Amino acid sequence: MSTTSRDSSGTQTEKKSPRQLRREKEAAANREAWAPMQAELHARRAAMRVMGGPERVRKYMHDRGKLDARQRLDALFDPGTFREIGPLVGTVSNVPAEGFVCGLGKIDGRSVFAGAEDFTVLGGSIGSGGTAKRFRIAELALQERLPLVMILEGAGHRLTETDSGMGRAPNDLLAMADLSGHVPMVCMVLGASAGHGALAAPLSDYVIMSESSAMFTGGPPLVKAATGEDVTKEELGGARMCAEIAGSAHAVTPDDASALAHARHYLSYFPSHRGGPLPVRDTGDSGPRLLHDLVEIMPPSDRKPYDIHDVIERLVDRGSFLEVQPGYGRGLVVGLAFLGGHAVAILGNNPAHYAGAVDSEAAIKAMDFLELVGQFGHPVIFLADNPGVMAGTRAERSGILKWGGKMFRAERRLTNPKIHVTLRKSFGFGAVTMAQNPFDKQTLSLSFPGVTMGAMPASSGGRAAKLDAADQARAEAEQASGPYKMADRLVYDDIIDPIELRNRILEGLEMARGRR
Repeated sequence: MSTTSRDSSGTQTEKKSPRQLRREKEAAANREAWAPMQAELHARRAAMRVMGGPERVRKYMHDRGKLDARQRLDALFDPGTFREIGPLVGTVSNVPAEGFVCGLGKIDGRSVFAGAEDFTVLGGSIGSGGTAKRFRIAELALQERLPLVMILEGAGHRLTETDSGMGRAPNDLLAMADLSGHVPMVCMVLGASAGHGALAAPLSDYVIMSESSAMFTGGPPLVKAATGEDVTKEELGGARMCAEIAGSAHAVTPDDASALAHARHYLSYFPSHRGGPLPVRDTGDSGPRLLHDLVEIMPPSDRKPYDIHDVIERLVDRGSFLEVQPGYGRGLVVGLAFLGGHAVAILGNNPAHYAGAVDSEAAIKAMDFLELVGQFGHPVIFLADNPGVMAGTRAERSGILKWGGKMFRAERRLTNPKIHVTLRKSFGFGAVTMAQNPFDKQTLSLSFPGVTMGAMPASSGGRAAKLDAADQARAEAEQASGPYKMADRLVYDDIIDPIELRNRILEGLEMARGRR
C-alpha cells in the first residue's frame, strides 16, 4: 500500500510502499530486457518489407507503370485489412519475404487469402520458403473455406537452391488441386510468369492477364536453348495469345490496377465457398419488366445475324453482365450476371459468329464454365440459337466430337437450376449441348414462336440426303412450322412472346429458389 503525507510547504505527497517500489523496479528491468528483442523483431520485420530495395522497386516496377507486390495486395483488399502471413520467412537467408508476400484481407467485407510474387527479389523465383508460404495459404483457404487469389510475376523455381525442392514435401500445386471446386480461385498474371509459378493459373478458376504480361512453361531463353526456336515472349505466351488462341486466360486488362479491380468484381458473383449462399445485389433493376425492343434487335429469320450480347444486356439487371473469355470460342457467349438481384450464369449462342454454331473452342469454354458454376450452385440460363455443332475438316481435326461431347456431359451433370430458351433455331447435337432436350432436369423450358428445329437444317441436310424437290419442300416447311408441335408434346413448358423473356425467367428462378 501507499500512504500520503504533507511536505514542509503543506503539499500532499504519496509515499510508495516497499512492495510498489519493488514492482516498479522489476517492471523497468523487464522493459529493459525486452527492448533489444523488440528492436530486433522490428528490425527484422522492416528488413523483410524492403522487397528488392528502393532502386530495384523503382527500376523494375514503378518506372514501368506497375505496382509492386505490396501495393498490389493493398489495392486488392479493402483499405487497412491486409494481415501478412509468414512475414519473417527469408529472415535467416536475408531474402525479403522469400520473394512472396501473402496473407489474409477483406474484399467487400469478405475474408480472402492472397499471395503475390515479388519480381524485385531474385526475379520472383520460388525457393523453399516461398514454396512453404504458397502451400500454407492454399491449405488455409481449404481449411477455413475462403477464396484464394494468386498474383504472378516470377521466374519459377530458384535454380540456385540445389539443396531443396526434390525431397518428400508438399507444394502449392497439390494444395491448389485439392482446393479446386471448394472455394473460388482467381489468378492474375501481371508480368512474365514461367515454370512452376505459372502453373497456378491453369489450376485456378479464373485467370486475368494485364496487356503487357506473358505466361509459359518456359520463357524464350529456355525455348531457344531447348529447341533452337527464336520467339518473343508475346508470341510464346502474351496476353492476347493466351486469351484468344490458347484459351488459358479468361480476361485481359490494360494494367495492374484494372486487373486487381476486375478480380474484386469477379469474386462478387460467388459465395465464399461451395454450399455458401450466392450473392444478392440490389442493382436498382431487380423487378420484372417487358423487353419491348427485343423484337427490334432480333430479326425473326434465322438466316440473319444479330449479337447475343444485345439480348443478354437487356435480359439481366442493367449493367451486371460479366462475360468470361470473350475472345475465345466467339460463337458462344458465357458469363455471370445478376437477374432479379440474384447471381446467375448464362450461356448464349451468338449468331454474329459462325451463325452460333458450337466449335471446339466454344465447347471447351462452355465445359469449363459449366463445371465451375456447377460447383457453386448458380442457376444456369441457356439461350439457344445455333445450327448445330461445327462441321468441316478444321472442326473435326480440332476434336469437335470430343469437346462437344464433354460440353454436353458437363451440362447433363448439372444439379443447379436450369432454364432453357430456344430463340430462333436449334439443330442436332447443338441443341443437346444447350439443354434443349426434354428430361434434362430443366426447371423451365421455353421457346419463342417461329423457331426452326430438327436433326439438321433442312436446306443443307436435304441436299446431302439427295431429296427430290417435293420432299425438300416438305422438310423445309416442317422445320418452318414453328415450335407448336413440340409444345403440344410438352417438349417446351410454354411458347412465349420475346418481350416476356425477362419476366418468365424471373418466374423460373423464383420456382427454383427452394433449392438454393
